[in-house]
Amino acid sequence: MKVELVDTAASTVRNELMRMCQQMGGLTTGVVLNLVIMTDESDQYDAMRAATQAGRQHPCQVLGVIARNGRRQRRLDAEITVGENMPGQMVLLRIHGELNEHVDSVVTPLLVPDTPVVIWWPADGPRTPAADALGALGQRRITDVATDLAPRRRLLQLAAGYQPGDTDLAWARTTNWRSLLAATLDRPFAELMEATVAAESDNPSADLMAAWLGKRLGVPVRQEISAGPGVTEVSFMTGDGKIVISRADGRNATLSRPGEPDRYVALHRRDVAELLSEELRRLDPDEVYGETLAELAAQEQEAAAQPASAAADEE
Repeated sequence: MKVELVDTAASTVRNELMRMCQQMGGLTTGVVLNLVIMTDESDQYDAMRAATQAGRQHPCQVLGVIARNGRRQRRLDAEITVGENMPGQMVLLRIHGELNEHVDSVVTPLLVPDTPVVIWWPADGPRTPAADALGALGQRRITDVATDLAPRRRLLQLAAGYQPGDTDLAWARTTNWRSLLAATLDRPFAELMEATVAAESDNPSADLMAAWLGKRLGVPVRQEISAGPGVTEVSFMTGDGKIVISRADGRNATLSRPGEPDRYVALHRRDVAELLSEELRRLDPDEVYGETLAELAAQEQEAAAQPASAAADEE
């Protein structure tokens, strides 16, 4: 069931949503969270589809918000969908004019009460998600720096404004890699001297993984550029030789250890729906992500200080 409302009010949208849910059998009773998506026209279709797919594992109310031209007359349009092979319900809001400055006031009346709120920016997220008016409503705030033209810079901005509850899909993309790396290093190995992460240029997941490895292992971690896709190889130099995990095709990885035959492990690249579903599984703060952002910022400061130190030595 789908209804479109033009030039309406948040209260009217709420009443219509309640009426439709009652007509369909009270679907709000199975909702486990509110997922609010701040997006634009170009990204809204893919974002709403990913949310619908993730909702099959986590029944939720999806509220998509599109901020339109702020110079137009104040207006709110809404598309409400209930049922239609969906596990919850979906509302797509198009906000015009001065309402752009009060998005949180439009969204708040539509939230299912006493239910956790997750805010997701598929692209162009705020520099400090927790300080954003919409972000302040959420227990979890999800960004995706991979969509930015300068992802490492965005990561450093997120590190400066990090608050518990923040996370990023670039971090979720490292989950399977980190699990495999932890299992690999759980076995005995000779003294570890350094590590290397190879990935395509401007890959934020590689930046995060290198920072995570550096903090956990306490050894230098170099980054190399490869042809991709994504992260293609992580290697460790040990006293006995090199331990290498390589993934050239984006699907399967090869694990090589000194003196042992190669092993093959499934390590496929996941789509946005799978990544979003992973993030919706937990509503508690991701402390490891916060520590990794702090480590990345510390490494950046150290790298910036080195040229200044070298120049001072020359003088």
